[in-house]
Order: sequence, then structure tokens, then C-alpha cells
Amino acid sequence: MARLTSWLPRRRAADTAPLQEKSYSATTAFMVPSGQPVWMRRDVSKFADEGYRRNVIAHRAVSMIATAAAAVPWKLTERRARSSRTVESHPLLTLLANPNPLQGSTELCEALYAHRLIAGNAYLHAIGPKGGAPLELHVLRPDRVAIIPGAGGIPKAYRYTVDTRAMDIPVDAITGQSRILHLKTFHPLDDWYGLSPVEAAAYSIDQHNQCGAWNQALLQNGARPSGALLVKAGEGSTGTLSESQYQRLKSQLDDQFSGAANAGRPLLLEGGLEWKEMSLSPRDMDFIGIKHSSARDIALAFGVPPQLLGIPGDNTYANLKEARLALWEQTILPLLESVTDALNNWLAPMFDSGLSLALDHDAIPILAEKRDAYWERISKADFLTADEKRKLLGIAHGV
Repeated sequence: MARLTSWLPRRRAADTAPLQEKSYSATTAFMVPSGQPVWMRRDVSKFADEGYRRNVIAHRAVSMIATAAAAVPWKLTERRARSSRTVESHPLLTLLANPNPLQGSTELCEALYAHRLIAGNAYLHAIGPKGGAPLELHVLRPDRVAIIPGAGGIPKAYRYTVDTRAMDIPVDAITGQSRILHLKTFHPLDDWYGLSPVEAAAYSIDQHNQCGAWNQALLQNGARPSGALLVKAGEGSTGTLSESQYQRLKSQLDDQFSGAANAGRPLLLEGGLEWKEMSLSPRDMDFIGIKHSSARDIALAFGVPPQLLGIPGDNTYANLKEARLALWEQTILPLLESVTDALNNWLAPMFDSGLSLALDHDAIPILAEKRDAYWERISKADFLTADEKRKLLGIAHGV
């Protein structure tokens, strides 16, 4: 079996120069001609169509995470010297509350989170005067964005294409700063794009979609499995049908025995005809079991407890309250922290280097019980002074 390190370059024996450190991520810049965009290896449009638009489990999982995450507000802190204070009013908060004329904060954030969950990539475009604070924020569709590679593993630009029109948003080759914020999930085999949960759950989504299509086709066919009409050879019969007999039989089957309106109508056979079933029954295929199993796998890929999606057979948590808490702690909060950290590195410095965004955990009702229990433990800790308790609880000194 080949070793994972076999791709690393080998030095020739004649090379006597000291070995210098080199970033192997920079080698990706030489794999693509300069100025040519690198598109995702997977079709994002297909992810959105089959994995979100046509699959109820993936659709509900994405919607549940995105809408819940979009409802959590941010707090703004300003750090000066050795002190910090919470800022109640600031242009950055105004921008986040009113990002553009067509969207409010909740709608924009929901789209941002949903794109990252569906495509593994999300793009936020800041529009404003060059060198100044942005005036608007817009979410870009991932299927329209291509990365133009640059030197050292840093993108040269982001190319946004609509129909035949293309716009390049440049990236600073030194700092990596750009008017585009690229949010992506970890992908072990791609230097530029993130891995979509839809791709990880692709087989399960296909199975679930096929179960739905199979069930729909069965219902449209009068809930009868497919089969064949056999012509038996016997007295006065050669075992074949003439062209006119074949067309008449086909027309009768289509008009009188197919479709939900003809469900249960008996099939009258004559002239040595015999019906033979050719497909497996739903019981043989374990139709419901396969459907629930694929639904659980889809929920697992998105990090949503199956109970919250109405999927039976997997009661990992004792009740729905525990399942909702697990959803927040294991899926929604990590997503929010990741986006908040990215905004602090990208958006906040455009206004002031001393500004920092943080999640308002007090605005999350599901975490209230844990927060109350934490406060109670701190308040009963007799070995702590009043100021130490305030510091642990995040309360300003002397309040």
C-alpha cells in the first residue's frame, strides 16, 4: 500500500543548499493556469435541487438549523487599553441590523447559514467606498462564485458570474483581505472549497428520494406492483399476439386499469393471458425500514437529532428537550461561533480594530436552564469573593 507521504518532493543528492521551510499549500497555485477560475468538483446546483428542494428531511434539517441560528443576535464590545465596554449603538450594529435594502438581518443570516449547510461554502459581499467601512452586505449564491487561485495558496480573486456577465472581486496578495468573506467547512481533499453535508449524505438522500418516487409511482399505478401479461400457447393459440391485439390490450390497460382512479378494479384476462408479478413487494423490500434508515443518516450528516425530524426508531435522547439542547450545543452554537470568529477577522476591522462581536447567549431560551444552574452554583460558592463571582458571571466590576 502506498504511503501518504509518497507525494512529497525528494531532494537530489547533489543539492547541498540548506533545506528551507516551504508551505505545501502553495503548490496548488501551480496546478492551475494563472487567471483561470477553479470550479467546485461537485455540482452545487444539484446539491440544492436534489438535496434540499426535493428531500424533505434535508430541507427540514437545513431550515431548522438556519432559522434558529439566524435568530441569535450579536453583542458588540469595544476594547481600549486594558478596559472594555459593551457598545449599544454603532454603525457596525446598524449594518448588521439592516444589511441591504432587500433583506433584514434575520433573512440575510438565514441565507448565509443555509448556503453553507447545502454547498459547504457561503459568500458574503461587503459593498462600500474603497478603503472605508461597508454600507451594505449581500449573500452571493455559491454556484455563481469561482475562486481564481493566487500565489501562496491565497486566492487572487473571487469571480461572480450571472448569465454571461462576470465580476472579479480582488484579494490582497499579502494580507488575504477582500470584500468577499468566504465561509467554508473543512474539506480534506480540496484547497479552495468546503465539503457539503449533502455530499456526505448523498447515498442516503438518493435512497430517500427513490423511496418517495417508488411510492408515488406505485400509487399512480393503483398501488399494484409491476408485472407482465403472459400469452400461453395452447389449442388454437400460438402464444403470440397480432399487432392489432397487442395495441388493443395496451390501450385497455392504460385507459381502464392504470392510475389511482382505477385502483382495485379487477383485471379481466382472456385468450390464454396470465398475469405474473415481476417486482418485489414492499414487505420484501422493507420499504419503510429503508426509508427511515436513510432519513436517520441524512439527519446525522447535518447534526440534527432524528427525534426532532419525526423519524422513529432512534431515541438517543430521553425527551425532545434533551434533543433540542443537543442540537444547539453540538450543531447550532459551533456554526454561530465559527461565523462570529470570521466576522471579527473580516468585518469588524473595517470599522475599528478594537471592535469585537460576540453571541448574545442570554437571548437563547433553550440555554436558560443551564445558565440558571451555573449562576446558582457560583452564588453558593462561599470561598469566592463578590468581585470574583461577578467576574465569573461576566458582570462588570463594582456593579
